[in-house]
Amino acid sequence: MKTVLLIGLGRFGRTVAMKLDELHHQTMAVDINESRVNKVLPYVTNAQIGDATNEDFLSSLGVNNFDVCIVAIGDNFQNSLETTSLLKELGAKMVVSRAARDVHAKFLLRNGADEIVYPERQLANWTAIRYTADHILDYVALDDDYAIFEVAIPEEWIGKSVGEIDVRKKHGVNVMAIKKDGKMILNITPQTVFTPDDSILVLGDQKDLQKCFHI
Repeated sequence: MKTVLLIGLGRFGRTVAMKLDELHHQTMAVDINESRVNKVLPYVTNAQIGDATNEDFLSSLGVNNFDVCIVAIGDNFQNSLETTSLLKELGAKMVVSRAARDVHAKFLLRNGADEIVYPERQLANWTAIRYTADHILDYVALDDDYAIFEVAIPEEWIGKSVGEIDVRKKHGVNVMAIKKDGKMILNITPQTVFTPDDSILVLGDQKDLQKCFHI
């Protein structure tokens, strides 16, 4: 369990708060808008109404006591930048800031952000890949090059073993798990046989994955 300071409670921030609650983390939520704060009260440990660009207010939260500070402000880049900078000046251990554009990310990184998230871009990439290939069930980008795909088992693989297919040698793709009846099977051996109606989690370079599964 970690302690999280979440600043900015729009749609993205509220969704983050709900997920943090699901994961049983302790979250302090902050927004200048009382209505937004009230909406997340069921999901957070504590909440404050206040201006995160105000140094005295931010200092009163004890930002250095949190494991991670998430700046989820999306409607005002100037406020996001100022908040990010103040958090670092006040001793925040880890600052994760939301960005919409690369130029925003550059300024945020220069002014205290340790990590950047692009919710709109990441969701757009996921949507484009997920819904333009019938056999892609899920997708997680690890960085610009590598990704994990959940894919339906290719018809020509059914009845064959992992060793027979040998996608690691042929395509540089690693079979991480098989999903059977909604349950993940991680104990994959060369003798594991692919069966109908299952899906697999595969890891590799995105170009290799696209070539292997005709994405």
